[in-house]
Amino acid sequence: MNISSIVVQTSPNYTEEVVEALKNADYCDYHFHDEKGRIIVTIEGSGVEEEIAKLVKIQEMAHVIAADMSFAYSEDELNAERDKLEREGSETPAWLNDENATKNDIHYNGDLKDRF
Repeated sequence: MNISSIVVQTSPNYTEEVVEALKNADYCDYHFHDEKGRIIVTIEGSGVEEEIAKLVKIQEMAHVIAADMSFAYSEDELNAERDKLEREGSETPAWLNDENATKNDIHYNGDLKDRF
């Protein structure tokens, strides 16, 4: 099961009309909106393909300027990460429980240079 939040943008003049259309749609759940025409809905799907199909339906609605996924939850990915933790172990490093530990005890071996 996948669940994703969608931010829908419409003109403030059409907010109420788009909100009503989203509330009446059987493929999403309306949550809230603001006076600037931003609307938050969620969609569910058995996979990414189903979620994309629902997103496209929202994007094609009258007066919708944009609709984009904001956050996503995938049960399969969560289960895969849980399995990984069980295989690799989830022991907390001893220094994290040391009351005398300081920020200098943290050693980062990654590279942020290419991420920004």
